[in-house]
Amino acid sequence: MLETILLTLLFAKIKGYKINVLFKSWEVYPIIILELIYMLMQISVFKGYYGYIKYSGVFKTLYLSAFLFLILKYKQYIPAIVGSICIFIGSILNNIAIGSNNGKMPVFPNISYYTGYVSEEAFLKANDIHILGNETTRLKYLTDIFDLGYSVISIGDVFIRLFVAIVIYSSIKYANRPKDRRYKSWIN
Repeated sequence: MLETILLTLLFAKIKGYKINVLFKSWEVYPIIILELIYMLMQISVFKGYYGYIKYSGVFKTLYLSAFLFLILKYKQYIPAIVGSICIFIGSILNNIAIGSNNGKMPVFPNISYYTGYVSEEAFLKANDIHILGNETTRLKYLTDIFDLGYSVISIGDVFIRLFVAIVIYSSIKYANRPKDRRYKSWIN
């Protein structure tokens, strides 16, 4: 989700907010540490080691839970609820795709073949919920069709990433307010 974080920081900067305020408290660092661990896991996949994939569900839960520190520090309860709704919608969309495809999530890589992230034998080695998509795939538009070159994500995953963007952006926005105005709603 590194690209989500970077895009959100860029968006906040374009909107005129100081992004360095986010890094002045410890609450952002668990997210950064877990993001670094995730990057190491991605590198291991590039190198052909798929042993960490079985822990990806637990890791995703731990990663998203790390955002609680930011939510509590910057009192981002309403954005967290909106983001949680996005996670809920994304999870439902992913479950519909998986349920429609015999308990598997079809993946349609393009760029990832060129970057070396995916190979046809990788799906056999990984032995997880993901399978290579083909013409028999149902509800293709809900499967992993967005290829980033180092990951292939679904529309459900995009919704899940919205949680990250919403919490980070609203935290930056809150931290940029003068201290005497921070008690007001995140919308103002």
